[in-house]
Amino acid sequence: MSDDQIKNILSNSKTIAMIGVSSEKKGEDPNNLKRKPANVVMKYMQGFGYKVFPVNPFAEGETINGETVVANLENISEPIDIVDVFRPSKETPAIASQAVKIGTKVLWLQYGINNNDAEKIAEKANIYYISNRCIKQEYQSCLLYTSPSPRDRGWSR
Repeated sequence: MSDDQIKNILSNSKTIAMIGVSSEKKGEDPNNLKRKPANVVMKYMQGFGYKVFPVNPFAEGETINGETVVANLENISEPIDIVDVFRPSKETPAIASQAVKIGTKVLWLQYGINNNDAEKIAEKANIYYISNRCIKQEYQSCLLYTSPSPRDRGWSR
């Protein structure tokens, strides 16, 4: 997917369901929670005006970054533009099927996450499929930096 396509998706999206946001475990240092990738990305995207719904069946009802955690996508009452996934690749076909059920526009799999079956499910439902890319870094690259882009300045991923 091109940078222009990603820029268009991010510019025209307002809501994100973030699957895999972490809650605080008993006895865990609360500062660790602030460092977990999904939590960092959630807070970042909130800072740029996105409404982010944390999804984690093991933390249902808890509050993370000011939002109440839901168990699954079907528990979200608002339309979701992007389903952003921080879960293992093997779990993504089931997540893609849930994303189809709620009528999302984009299935976004973070770094290191890719699954051909999830891609087929998304594409069959005319849902954009993005994998192995960080939504936070793509936001920075496509919407915050002007020419030259970070890639042009020698930054790599």
